[in-house]
Amino acid sequence: MKLFRFGVPGQEKPGLILPDGRKIDASAFGEDYTEHFFASDGLKRLQTWASAQASTAPVVNDQVRLGSAIARPSKIICVGLNYKDHAAESKMAVPAEPILFFKATTSLCGPNDDLIIPKNSQKTDWEVELAVVIGKKATYVAESEAMEYVAGYVLHNDYSERAFQLERGGQWVKGKSCDTFAPVGPFLATKDEITDVHNLRLWLTVNGKTMQNGSTSNLIFNIPFLVSYISQFMTLLPGDIISTGTPAGVGLGFNPQIYLKAGDVVELGIDGLGSSKQQVKAYSGN
Repeated sequence: MKLFRFGVPGQEKPGLILPDGRKIDASAFGEDYTEHFFASDGLKRLQTWASAQASTAPVVNDQVRLGSAIARPSKIICVGLNYKDHAAESKMAVPAEPILFFKATTSLCGPNDDLIIPKNSQKTDWEVELAVVIGKKATYVAESEAMEYVAGYVLHNDYSERAFQLERGGQWVKGKSCDTFAPVGPFLATKDEITDVHNLRLWLTVNGKTMQNGSTSNLIFNIPFLVSYISQFMTLLPGDIISTGTPAGVGLGFNPQIYLKAGDVVELGIDGLGSSKQQVKAYSGN
């Protein structure tokens, strides 16, 4: 199945993309895609509902705003330097163990919402990433059983303000958590929709120019290992997002470095997970 959410910010409704490509309003199912949804066998219940009701459900217009494919999760966990080529361009060593950091859940937004450059930012950067969505509570999970805890996958742009991240005390979370820094979607694809999650092309363009063109075949730490590894340090809750890292081609890695400015357009996608597009705008608050 392919799950999406739509509507005005803060009032999103659940939707479902049918095998024939039609987008339907799943509000009659009665639940949003929350922690409770995943924890209570929601995917199976949604499939049962769709089998009976999809043919008569309202169709969702393609022009409607899409929200994050997941209602706000308990946490967004990110994996740093998980592609060798990205570690090299960042002039950092390939990690012996996964580097973990968080993005604040307030950074979550829709896949095509505007990217707002933060106040006092000079180095806002892009990162196309495959994100994993957890399907059930996971604590001390064995790698051999880790995929049983995965609900599906989603496209994520792990926006980063490099000065905040690297020059303001070494706290990566500060450079990752600004508002609009986590566009997620356009949809969540359940595991069965993706034949080989470790052989997917990732790409990203800025103003039509290709900046990133990689493959999940080059992940240093694969999905089962990451789920198992992270569960040794914290409990993963249903709906939690694990963003698995970005390939080479970020602005930080160019010489001279390239960063986003108002008026830029960022587009990105992953095989089987659709694409998203963000217009870059300057912060206009106080």
